[in-house]
Amino acid sequence: MKNIKSILLMIFSSIFLSANIASAATTLSMWYHGAGNQTEKDLLMQIVNDFNNSQSDYAVEVQDFPQESYNDSVTAAALAGNLPDIIDVDGPIMPNWAWSGYLAPLSISQDVLDKMLPGAIGSWNGEVYSVGLWDAACAIYARKSDLEENGIRIPTLDNPWTKSEFDNILATLDSTGKYDYVFDVGMAWTGEWYAYAFGPMMQSFGGDLFDTSNGKADGMINGDAAIEFGEWWQSLMNNGYAPGTSQDGGDRETGFLDGKYALQLNGNWAAVPAIEQLGDDMLFLPSVDFGNGPKIGAASWQFGVSKSSKNQEGANAFIEFMLQDQYLAAFSDGIGLIPPTAQSAAMSEKYRPGGPLEVFFELSEAQATLRAVTPGYVVASKEFEKAIADISNGADVADALDAAADAIDADVAKNNGY
Repeated sequence: MKNIKSILLMIFSSIFLSANIASAATTLSMWYHGAGNQTEKDLLMQIVNDFNNSQSDYAVEVQDFPQESYNDSVTAAALAGNLPDIIDVDGPIMPNWAWSGYLAPLSISQDVLDKMLPGAIGSWNGEVYSVGLWDAACAIYARKSDLEENGIRIPTLDNPWTKSEFDNILATLDSTGKYDYVFDVGMAWTGEWYAYAFGPMMQSFGGDLFDTSNGKADGMINGDAAIEFGEWWQSLMNNGYAPGTSQDGGDRETGFLDGKYALQLNGNWAAVPAIEQLGDDMLFLPSVDFGNGPKIGAASWQFGVSKSSKNQEGANAFIEFMLQDQYLAAFSDGIGLIPPTAQSAAMSEKYRPGGPLEVFFELSEAQATLRAVTPGYVVASKEFEKAIADISNGADVADALDAAADAIDADVAKNNGY
């Protein structure tokens, strides 16, 4: 009987101790945009569970939202003073949220940050506010056989196509009469695709959405370089090289694989089906150098810490915990996006050296360019989208870009220069 009492006492003591440890853990609330993506959620929850089990000071609790309503939910919570400790944020939106007081600068080891692709680190005003578990990159999709048949040089990272070379390539491919269009830029996709995919082309010409040195759009989005880009862009439609804003969504998804398009601007997220269908004939090519270096978009969803959080130390500890290479590789294998460190890429199934998507890590490392890093980006990207759509539909290039500059600068003025 005495032994039984001792055993029961040990059991009850153990339960009591566990309860005290659990109750002593500080809850870290976290909001996430990936509701509905079960694979992504499972990967995230594995990290959360590992972190919660690795120590007894903090316990992360996740609330997920549909991506379509996520930003509005964060804005409403900020106005009500109810932001979580850890916030998921889209990279180009981050400066606006930092300026608005939603986010605090991160306290992440510099050794960890030094290993990451530039596009996975969200910086503004000299401070790091967010960091991502992946990045995304665009390439020019092409068939090797099409290029060889037409005597077209296959470009490399070190020796990309130039503007004049690319213009000749488009004309050569168009002269074959083989395709509905020779260059699919994807205008069936709207919203952030325009600034992410087309903005870097304007940057390669020497323009941009915004002049971050003086906080103005006038003279940059409507400057000489931007107008040159706009005129070149409009020529794609005028020459019948690219489908415009009326492009069918189904053609955007399958047109290249069906042989309707010779070249296609697309991201790493669409690469696996292309490889499966075309095998060794499939090429993922670097961006064109339009005069100021070849550039592609960078920065995807990232994680930051709420400025109002009373648990910033714990929130930073969790974000740094997430950045272990094993987790970055697992996310890449699960959802197909680019692991943001060389070590995690080497551990991944598709981006490892010799892997089928290795080129996208190299493209991201060599050509990735951040969209205009400014709180005004939220408005600037929408005005850029409108201007590009209008130019594609025949509007005067200078007038369309002047209108964008006026609208962006009016927003800057309304917000006291950000």
